[in-house]
Amino acid sequence: MTAPASSPWLSTKPIPPRDRLIFALDTSSATEAKRLIELLGDEVQFYKLGLELFMSGEYFELIDHLSERGKKCFVDLKFFDVPQTVGSAVRQLRGRNAAFATVHGNDAILEAACREKGDTRILAVTVLTSLDDGDLRDLGFEVDVRKLVISRARRALEIGCDGVISSGLEAEALREALGERLLIVCPGIRPVKNIDDQKRTVDVEEAFGNGADYIVVGRPIREAADPAAAAADIQDRIVRLFGPG
Repeated sequence: MTAPASSPWLSTKPIPPRDRLIFALDTSSATEAKRLIELLGDEVQFYKLGLELFMSGEYFELIDHLSERGKKCFVDLKFFDVPQTVGSAVRQLRGRNAAFATVHGNDAILEAACREKGDTRILAVTVLTSLDDGDLRDLGFEVDVRKLVISRARRALEIGCDGVISSGLEAEALREALGERLLIVCPGIRPVKNIDDQKRTVDVEEAFGNGADYIVVGRPIREAADPAAAAADIQDRIVRLFGPG
């Protein structure tokens, strides 16, 4: 599905076009992560570091590695604990190259994160893109995905979060309900037909046409025959939407 550049929801925020692609650096070792960073070179400027790398024991070393190379870092640890613990964890990111950090939880948890965020932008998790309506019913949520996403995003914005993590399928509804006030970061991007565990997916043009400010892409780049070429193709598609910047 292709979204024309005239889409009413296309982001107007002053974000360099090449920063709008965030690569999910989901590997089990710092060595492999560094190999991918080197391989992708100038094709990727923004990296997401998640739980798998955190458990490798070299998480902050990798943040420093990215910073030394002029790259941006997204700390995707989905902090979820009692508010005091979450606030203390977020405080540990001060002085690091952490552009974004994800937080999951209720109002008190989000408030604690926002109090300690410093220069890091806090992104509230709405509903994981690996979940659909059936999964939510199994978890005890008798509400459709879209309504839950909008409700959580509205509360997060009122609390002081800078944005949300949301499927591109709900991005348009978020823009309709909340306008341009928040950042929308969309994972679950599949440039071609989806065959993995992500359920609520969109392609590059659809995500941005629906209002995404950033997209997160992992496996379609990492598992490509030529990862740098796959990233370059996505960057070309972004430039066609936003211009060269």
